[in-house]
Amino acid sequence: MTDIPAMPSTMPGARKETRRSPAVPLSIKLAFGWLVLMLLIGVFASYLSIYDFKALDLKARLVPPLGFGGDTRHLLGTDELGRDVLARLLFSIQMSLLIAFGATVIGAVLGTTLGFLSAHYRGWVEQIVLACVDFQASMPFLILALAVLAFFGNSLPLFVALLGLHGWERYARITRALTLSANSQGYIAAVRQLGANPWRIYFRHVLPNIASTLIVTMTIAFPEVILLESGLSFLGLGVQPPLTSLGNMVGYGRDYLTRAPWILVAPAVVISISTLSISLIGDWFRDRLDRTP
Repeated sequence: MTDIPAMPSTMPGARKETRRSPAVPLSIKLAFGWLVLMLLIGVFASYLSIYDFKALDLKARLVPPLGFGGDTRHLLGTDELGRDVLARLLFSIQMSLLIAFGATVIGAVLGTTLGFLSAHYRGWVEQIVLACVDFQASMPFLILALAVLAFFGNSLPLFVALLGLHGWERYARITRALTLSANSQGYIAAVRQLGANPWRIYFRHVLPNIASTLIVTMTIAFPEVILLESGLSFLGLGVQPPLTSLGNMVGYGRDYLTRAPWILVAPAVVISISTLSISLIGDWFRDRLDRTP
């Protein structure tokens, strides 16, 4: 009797393919590293500098940075009032990140809530929300912000709340569309038949399923808020002295661009790299979520 050769455990055609997650590009790694650095500076800004960002030293006015005629006492030089540029830069990063994060969260919460309301009640509630969305999208926000700040005056809570109104309509549109799509699916009908109230349905079952899209939207809106805050502070309508922000530093440094460019260059570079990093990460997240399996 001839021995029958043993069959291989797996046929060639049935070989399992191991799917590997795509490698993270170097640009995305650098962007994540920069954002982590900015977050650490924002948290520990008060411990990273030996100078008070408000301290004046008129004897040390317009000292250049280290390597351009300056010394180690002021690594990034001083401004027109002798204030240490590095100390002001660290606190400005903290302030700008705080404003941008607060405004982004306000816009996301407001837009998501209105999107749920319009998708649930429909009828006249939906029409009112959509009318507000169209008005917000058609109104130049910079002009609206200038009018509000000029009429009501400027304070930090008002400034953050005003920036929070920027871009809320995109969250409302996305939430409304995704909620209407979810309402037509079986799991929402099953939860509703079990007697769950609308708030539990939307915030416990619908929101986790659309959270990834909203997070990507937040990463796209975050750099826009940073640029808007910088623009308003540059015009003198943003953060008011003695506080400072990145846009505030750029605004004060424009008068000394030829004599002391380091006052403006440092915050401008931070604004540019930060917005670029967040935009790259937002696009990367969007591409990963939109990739078909």
